[in-house]
Amino acid sequence: MWFEESAFYQIYPLGLCGAPRENDGGTEPRILKLLDWVPHIKKLGADAVYFCPVFESDAHGYDTRDYTKLDGRLGTNADFARVCAALHAAGIRVVLDGVFNHVGRGFWAFRDVLEKREASPYRDWFHIDFGGNSGYNDGLWYEGWEGHYELVKLNLRNPAVAEYLFGCIRGWVEEFGVDGLRLDVAYCLDEDFVRRLRAFTGGLKPAFVLIGEMLHGDYKRMVNGAMLHSATNYECYKGLYSSFNSMNLFEIGHSLARQFGPEAWTLYKGLPLLSFADNHDVTRVATILTNKEHLWPLYGVLFGMPGVPCVYYGSEWGMEGGKEDGDAALRPAVDMPQKNGLTEYIARLAAARRGSRALCHGAYRTVLLTNRQYIFERAAEGERVLVAVNAEGEPFDAHFDAGAGRAVDLVTGRPHDFGGGSRLAPYSAAYWRVE
Repeated sequence: MWFEESAFYQIYPLGLCGAPRENDGGTEPRILKLLDWVPHIKKLGADAVYFCPVFESDAHGYDTRDYTKLDGRLGTNADFARVCAALHAAGIRVVLDGVFNHVGRGFWAFRDVLEKREASPYRDWFHIDFGGNSGYNDGLWYEGWEGHYELVKLNLRNPAVAEYLFGCIRGWVEEFGVDGLRLDVAYCLDEDFVRRLRAFTGGLKPAFVLIGEMLHGDYKRMVNGAMLHSATNYECYKGLYSSFNSMNLFEIGHSLARQFGPEAWTLYKGLPLLSFADNHDVTRVATILTNKEHLWPLYGVLFGMPGVPCVYYGSEWGMEGGKEDGDAALRPAVDMPQKNGLTEYIARLAAARRGSRALCHGAYRTVLLTNRQYIFERAAEGERVLVAVNAEGEPFDAHFDAGAGRAVDLVTGRPHDFGGGSRLAPYSAAYWRVE
C-alpha cells in the first residue's frame, strides 16, 4: 500500500491559518493560505498531508458541529477542495482527522435533543439519562469524553449514527478526494464500528488508509486485517526524545527491538506504525530536547526505523512550543514556511527513505548499541541499509561486522568503506546501503 512508502506532514489548520479560537460564525478563506505551502511540503519530501480537524466546530475542531461543512473560520468546501486538488496535483495524498468518538455541544443532532428531549428522533445517537442533569444545567445527563462535557460521546453502536458518518466520509472522498483518515482517540472507539468502517472505506476506495490514535496497550487490538492499517507509535515517540536527553540510546533500541526485532515473539513485525517526534498534543521536539544538536540524529532514527515517519508543521525548521503553555503554544499561526539546515536535512532523509525498499519495508536488527551510538540494519529483498547514529559531540569509530566491505550513504551520496572501522561524525546519522 502507498502508505508504507510515504512520509507524512501534519498540519493543524485552525492554528496554522490563524483562525479565532472560538467559532465566530463568520466565513473567511484562511485555508487558501496552504496553497503557498504545497511547494514547501513537496520539497520536504512528504507524500501525504494529515490535516487535523477541518470541519465546522465549536472551538478547537474536535468538537464538531457539522461533518459536511468546512469550518467557516477556514473558508468554504470549495476553498478546501482547491487545496486538496493542489496537493493531489503535486503527488501528495490527503488524510483527514476522523473525529467519530464525540461531537461538540453545537452538533445539530445534540441541539435537537436539548430542544425536544425524549421526543427527539436523535435521542439514541448519544448516551443520555433524561432523569439526570449536566454541568451545563441541561436538565439531562449525557456521557462526555473522559469527563470533558463539551465533547458529547456518540453512540457508535446505533446503526443510524454509523450510516450518517459513513455518508459523510463518502462525501469527503467525492468532494475532496480524501485518501485516508486518522481516527481520533481510536482506543475509545467501539470495535465493531471500526470493523464496519474498514469494510466501508475499503469498498469506497481500495487504497483508503485508516490510522488510529493509540496511546498505550497492544496496538494489534485495533491494527489488523479487519480494522486499522496503522496506529500512532507513542511508545517510540517517548523513547526517541528520552533516549537523547538521558544519553541512553538503549531505551529507543529496546523499544525498536521489542516491537520489530527478528525474534518470533516481537510485537509488531510487518505493521507500519505512524512514527513521530512531536504533534499537536505534545511539546515540540526542539523544546523538549536538552541539546538541540540532537535534532539531527533523532530525525535520523525517525526516518530510518520501521514505520511511517510524520513531521509536524514548523518542527522541520526547529519551531519550539511547550505543552505547559497550553495547546495554543503547540498550534501557532505561521504566515509562510521557513527553511534552514534542518529542513534540508529532513528532505534528504525523506528522499533516502523513499528510494530504499529496505527503509520502507525492511526487517529490523540491532547491530551495535552503546549509550551514545546506535547502529541497526534494515533489510528487504537483497537490499541492506545500516542506520548509524552518533549522539555524542565527538567523532566515534565504530567497529562491527558489516558483512561487506563498502557502502554508499543514502543521505549524502558519499561512498563508505567499512575497513578499519567506521567513523561516525558528531551528532549525525548515516544510512549506509551495503554494496
